[in-house]
Amino acid sequence: MMVQYQKIKDQYPDAFLFYRLGDFYEMFNEDAVKGSQLLELTLTTRSHSAKNPIPMCGVPHKAVQNYIDILVDQGYKVAICEQMEDPKLAKGMVKREVIQLVTPGTQTDTGAAGAKRNNYLTALIMPQPDHYGLAYTDLSTGELKVAAIDNLTTVMNELMSLQTKEVVVDASVPTELTDRLKKLGLLVSQQLDVQASSEVSYVEQDLTEPRLIQVVGLLVTYVTATQKRSLAHLQRAVAYRPTAFLKFDHSSQVNLELTQNLRTKKKSGTLLWLLDETKTAMGGRLLKQWLDRPLIDQAQIEDRQAKVGALLDHYFERNSLQDELVKVYDLERLAGRVAFGSVNGRDLIQLQTSLEQVPQIKHTLEELDEAVFDSMLDQLDPVSDVADAIQAAIVPEPPLSVTDGGVIRDGYNDQLDTYRDAMRNGKQWLAEMEAHEREVTGINNLKIGYNHVFGYYIEVTKVNLNKLPADRYERKQTLANAERFSTPELKEKERLILEAEEKSVALEYQLFVDLREQVKQAITRLQKLAAAIASLDVLQSFAVVSEDYHFVKPTFTPGHVLDIQQGRHPVVEKVLGRQSYVPNDVTMPDDTNILLITGPNMSGKSTYMRQLALTVIIAQMGCFVPAESARMPIFDQIFTRIGAADDLISGQSTFMVEMQEANRALSQATANSLILFDEIGRGTATYDGMALAQAIVEYVHNKVHAKTLFSTHYHELTALDTVLPQLKNVHVGAVEQDGDLVFLHQVQPGPADKSYGIHVAKLAGMPESLLHRADVILQELEQQAADAPTVTKEVVTGQVAPKAVPAESTPDTPATPAVAATEPAPAAPKSTAAAETDQQLSLFTDEPELKPAQAKVLDQLRDLNLMGMTPMAIMNQVYQWQQKLNK
Repeated sequence: MMVQYQKIKDQYPDAFLFYRLGDFYEMFNEDAVKGSQLLELTLTTRSHSAKNPIPMCGVPHKAVQNYIDILVDQGYKVAICEQMEDPKLAKGMVKREVIQLVTPGTQTDTGAAGAKRNNYLTALIMPQPDHYGLAYTDLSTGELKVAAIDNLTTVMNELMSLQTKEVVVDASVPTELTDRLKKLGLLVSQQLDVQASSEVSYVEQDLTEPRLIQVVGLLVTYVTATQKRSLAHLQRAVAYRPTAFLKFDHSSQVNLELTQNLRTKKKSGTLLWLLDETKTAMGGRLLKQWLDRPLIDQAQIEDRQAKVGALLDHYFERNSLQDELVKVYDLERLAGRVAFGSVNGRDLIQLQTSLEQVPQIKHTLEELDEAVFDSMLDQLDPVSDVADAIQAAIVPEPPLSVTDGGVIRDGYNDQLDTYRDAMRNGKQWLAEMEAHEREVTGINNLKIGYNHVFGYYIEVTKVNLNKLPADRYERKQTLANAERFSTPELKEKERLILEAEEKSVALEYQLFVDLREQVKQAITRLQKLAAAIASLDVLQSFAVVSEDYHFVKPTFTPGHVLDIQQGRHPVVEKVLGRQSYVPNDVTMPDDTNILLITGPNMSGKSTYMRQLALTVIIAQMGCFVPAESARMPIFDQIFTRIGAADDLISGQSTFMVEMQEANRALSQATANSLILFDEIGRGTATYDGMALAQAIVEYVHNKVHAKTLFSTHYHELTALDTVLPQLKNVHVGAVEQDGDLVFLHQVQPGPADKSYGIHVAKLAGMPESLLHRADVILQELEQQAADAPTVTKEVVTGQVAPKAVPAESTPDTPATPAVAATEPAPAAPKSTAAAETDQQLSLFTDEPELKPAQAKVLDQLRDLNLMGMTPMAIMNQVYQWQQKLNK
């Protein structure tokens, strides 16, 4: 046996081998040692007397699925090795072989918790440098998508967005890339060749590009090799382009909390949580797919909007739809179980119940009398032949097992009815015999029973043995308190009953298999029906959310006008309540591309930025949006740099991650993109950060032209609105009352007056002594800034970095850019130092006649509040005066 075990194990060295022995699956050697730890099993040994006993542990075959799930969820593979012949009939060793390799990507039994989640298996090839083929499938539903991608960043983003657990690669993928995938926690599986099969030919028939055909073949070959069963439910591969949808990278998806809460790592508190009013599992999965891939085609978006609007306007019909959808089970996964051959009687009853709802769903949609639903009505095929076949064959409440009988209705098959009649008559005869024998013998507790070892028997307790007539029964078995007997008549009836039972169970199973094959022929129709119902479910979910939270239909502008009135962050509003949330406008006409946002921490800057991104995503999914009115362009990409986090895997600091994310936005964004930058530059020295922040703002303004929200604490940047025409200042209001800070959460025009950092620290509960000391230090720093030496010409032209710490600018003295956002002026004509001195002194006398520009500079100098300005602000003011005087 161990020789047989080892031969099989050698074929699956990277998997736990569950080796069937009777009623248990056993693990040996290294599998047993590691498996006992992971599954908390008792580790025993085989061949105790041997010098090196074999480690061993096992699990009951009836409970095996739970143990498989535990291992697969932790990223391991499990090879299930079954007995392939009846041990009673086998000569020598029972034949065994692996019937399925369960891996993280091929797991299909996800349970109720995973009903609304896809489990994707992905394949990746790289036939040429920077030429990738990527395909993915959900084996439980048969969905199969494929894409040609020409850069690694997009590949990694797709893998992260799909939340795939396993990636299948061939020899073309370099080790450096597979190592990177493993560091991300993905299981990397090797499939070195593509094997021709009917499944491969079917799924790739719509593909023309060689790398797409190759990667789909690789994926299906791996699935065929591991699952070793029918894949009739695999759908034809659909090619897609990531650029055909609104693009946002994985970090943006995380920052915006689209599907996972940053703090709890759960669905609650996310946009998906807010939008999910779906009634079916397949609708829930489709909603997440729409959220991962919002549209950029205006016609498609408006088609969804029209359907949402129609459902929103028909309250009673929408309620009827919801009542009907609740009774629809997971058609996609039921079709998958039919294909795999793992469907049972209860699954078929669920399928029948689901199909019975389709005529009523169609009737409800027809009552809407809306032309936008015409194409969907055509897709709602009730597949009535399958529903009728199941109703005719399967009992209303079948048992879980399909091999023990009791699944097929009476009257469905004449031969089965004959066997059942024999079984019922035989059991009636047994009951009559038991009554007769009690009367003849006078033993009231005499009974006729049955077990698998001895068959039917007559049992008499030992205290009543003296009442039995001599030689009436044949002794069969002796127990502690009773004797068991038989008679020739009882043996004959036993033979007839057991023969009828055996033939009945076998015939029932064959009838069930025939029905399953009939349903299998309709899998494609069932999948089309499932897709239509899932779409309808998501659209009614949008209508419910839009009504409950007072969303409005957005309109899309051909230019770049962005005008959202009284916009809200829908998730925050749901948590806080409508009365507590303060809505805000986002107004960016064609001539405004950048909003520079200032204000204290905790005032709502990040919420304001996120709510715009969520509004764009919701709108381009086809849903209504949280606002009083909304006009916007259709965006092609969203880039976010929000929050602070180290990339520990790559050994990169928060600041490096920040710069990389900013660089992705600057290098990939177009004029049709949306950029959200939150506190860029705070991870380094003050002047470094300020310089980077201003340079980034200028680059976006002058070269990218994307709609951009840029929040900052560098108040010096607020003066950029004087030199960058497409930039406007806004701030989140806050006021001081009796020494305490009160956040208004209201976005207002113009820059903020200061950051209120110490006030925020007070709100956080910092010790009073610490806050007092911080206040003293702040005053000292501001005084030092006021007393700073005169700024030299070299600093003005950006050749020497100033050393002083910048102080807050005051409302009376608006800040100026750290360095003026124009090219440096040409050098002034050469002159002696004395002449320069005379010229400067003459500004303070009335003797010479001043030019208009000089008089204007003099007036500005008289009114200038030097004590309230930062060195950087002074530096830039002097630079502007020099520009005017040199003209």
